[in-house]
Amino acid sequence: MTPPFINYVTFNRVGLTERSLGSILSTPEDFEMHIIDSNSKDNTWDYIQGLNDPRIKSKTKFPLNCGAILPANFNLLKRRPDQFFFNIDSDVYIKTPDWITKFMQVFDAFPEVGLLGLQRSYPYPQYLPPVIDRVNGDVSYLQLKNGFVDTMLDFIPGHLQCLRPQLIEQIGYWSEENYYGDAELSIRVNNYTTFKAGFMKNIEIDMVQEIPCQQCKVRHLCKLDKQLNTCFTIRNRGHKNESAADKFKVKYLATFNELANRQRSAYCGSIYDAASQKKNLFHLDWAQENILFFIENGN
Repeated sequence: MTPPFINYVTFNRVGLTERSLGSILSTPEDFEMHIIDSNSKDNTWDYIQGLNDPRIKSKTKFPLNCGAILPANFNLLKRRPDQFFFNIDSDVYIKTPDWITKFMQVFDAFPEVGLLGLQRSYPYPQYLPPVIDRVNGDVSYLQLKNGFVDTMLDFIPGHLQCLRPQLIEQIGYWSEENYYGDAELSIRVNNYTTFKAGFMKNIEIDMVQEIPCQQCKVRHLCKLDKQLNTCFTIRNRGHKNESAADKFKVKYLATFNELANRQRSAYCGSIYDAASQKKNLFHLDWAQENILFFIENGN
């Protein structure tokens, strides 16, 4: 099998980034990782530049933080047609060494599965939307039952997800038009493609959101005046996902209204891919407005 593609985007919080990447790079399994630093103001980029694992195929520093969707699509464009695509957030610490193998076992056993993810873990509250337990021999997963639009957490969270190559052919990219990320992707998959979305059951993670500076393994790189700022306070000031969701909700609802009325397909284009914008309805002005919001408020 072609090694899967790992999209890894980070924004400040270098201590958590080191912890997260350390857990990923400790697995003996093969993959191709592509790292993007979204204009971090701490020493994240210094840390990333010092990584030497041969499975890391590219390191890119964005000159501006544009939110999570644009860098995901930037890397998605690099993917080879037969590659599975993992998206992993920088606050995910993976405790299960053979996690890639476990993902692939589910994809192999259930050809209808296009998107797999995990429940959020500690310190987030445990919540599972309505699911159907699917079993094939000794392999199982939890299929998202509904994927209702505008329903609290009725989707697969995007902190650790994997997409089947054949699904990507149908959906194109993460939606830059509404910038809703995981809250739109699994609903689009479950209801408007030939594939289903679901949860893995046998991979353990934690999602610790902050560590004390004295426990940071890359504190020797830190040049911050910790009396005024830490890498966590800088990140929190620039993290605008919640306010963006409030601002962009009308576009999110409009996208699914267009899908329900067959004005568009499940395929979403990208600013990075001119040909993709011609394959289906694409609101370029929506995408530009969303990206500009992050540029103006998240840097």
